[in-house]
Amino acid sequence: MESPAEILPGVIFYSYLSSERKEKACFWNHHTLILQVSGHMLLETTQQNINITAGEVLLIHKNQLGTLTKTPETKGHYETIVISLQENLMRQIALEEKLEVSGKYSGPLNLCLPNNIYLTGYFQSIIPYARSSGREMTDEMGLLKVKEGLKLILIAVPALRNFFFDFSENYKIDLEKFMLNNFHFNVPIEKFAQLTGRSLSGYKRDFQKAFGMPPRKWLQDKRLNEAWYLIEKKKKKPTTIYLDLGFESLSHFSTAFKKKFGKAPTLVG
Repeated sequence: MESPAEILPGVIFYSYLSSERKEKACFWNHHTLILQVSGHMLLETTQQNINITAGEVLLIHKNQLGTLTKTPETKGHYETIVISLQENLMRQIALEEKLEVSGKYSGPLNLCLPNNIYLTGYFQSIIPYARSSGREMTDEMGLLKVKEGLKLILIAVPALRNFFFDFSENYKIDLEKFMLNNFHFNVPIEKFAQLTGRSLSGYKRDFQKAFGMPPRKWLQDKRLNEAWYLIEKKKKKPTTIYLDLGFESLSHFSTAFKKKFGKAPTLVG
């Protein structure tokens, strides 16, 4: 079985791992539910670090960057079921159920849902479909399972209605503050533009005003300056930092570093 495997295309996924894996620059376009079946997972964003273990459910807010570290059980494995709450599906559910929001959601962007027997039973009912690659789950059944899950969550935490069903457009956020907090994520500038509530052309224009240079040049300089600081002052090894600073490979990092500073990163310090 491939990991992750699609149980309901684009909506329900099953992930199985036998060794630890750290994923850089995860980008969530949609609200996402994660059931930790076995093993544990660490979510890291600029604002939160959340660790979940077997039996726990994590809710991730849409339009975010973050890192996931997936760790199997000792002498065991790692399993999760992921439900991507795509906006077109959420709009459909809101119309069918006549759901309206009472205001803007103001709680944490990511949170562990409270355990109760109903949510536990709900996710347990999906596991057999996941482990059999979804062979028995039709599209209709899958959508019913998503609706069932949302209703159970809203019974447990009614305030999440504003989390799930607020379809207002993103507003422009402080671009300078956002980039200083998120420069290390290796994502296209189109994603940065989306996350700051701007079109690509608007993002480039506002970026030039804020930083006095184009986004790609600033990102390269910022990441390399941070690398110099970590290697010289914090005595970090290049092999341990290049991925965390948004470089795709060690060779790419070393070449860029030497071009900017005139020496290889291994010769600093």
